[in-house]
Amino acid sequence: MNSKKILIYILGIIIIALIIWFVFTYVANAPHNEITDFDQCAAAGNPIMESYPARCSTKDGKTFTQDIGNEFEKKDLIRIDNPRPNAVVGNTIEISGEARGQWFFEASFPIKLIDEKGNILATTVATAKSDWMTEDFVLFEAKIEFTNTEIEKADLMLLKDNPSGLPENDDFLRVPIKFE
Repeated sequence: MNSKKILIYILGIIIIALIIWFVFTYVANAPHNEITDFDQCAAAGNPIMESYPARCSTKDGKTFTQDIGNEFEKKDLIRIDNPRPNAVVGNTIEISGEARGQWFFEASFPIKLIDEKGNILATTVATAKSDWMTEDFVLFEAKIEFTNTEIEKADLMLLKDNPSGLPENDDFLRVPIKFE
């Protein structure tokens, strides 16, 4: 073999080695737009199953369930009619539903609007629409207003009124909401 052919083979091997190095260094370690939650799955155009809570499946077989708060766990204590979990709301939120009498104290209970970082955006008080001194469900209403500048999601926290202050008497219904 002459020296020119040997030089071409060596250059070819070096180029192939550089290509392999590039692929493993940059392409394999590049950040991928991996789907990690229901909203990302739905935004990517994946099919959404008609169930409650809704489920979204990716092409690679991953399934994500929509966050509806703790609605199922609290259904025997408090139920919310408006806003429903994941509702899109504005800066004034009309809240209504029903809660067992023990959720109230003096015909009311507190409500907080909390952003994803845990900051309290606004507070209000829900009031019973009838006699709250019962173990039955009692209708309630509330209105919460706030200034929404850049927040996309928050949790509406309907807190069991706890005049004792004892932690074992605390309870809440968490309702995730989205903003216009």
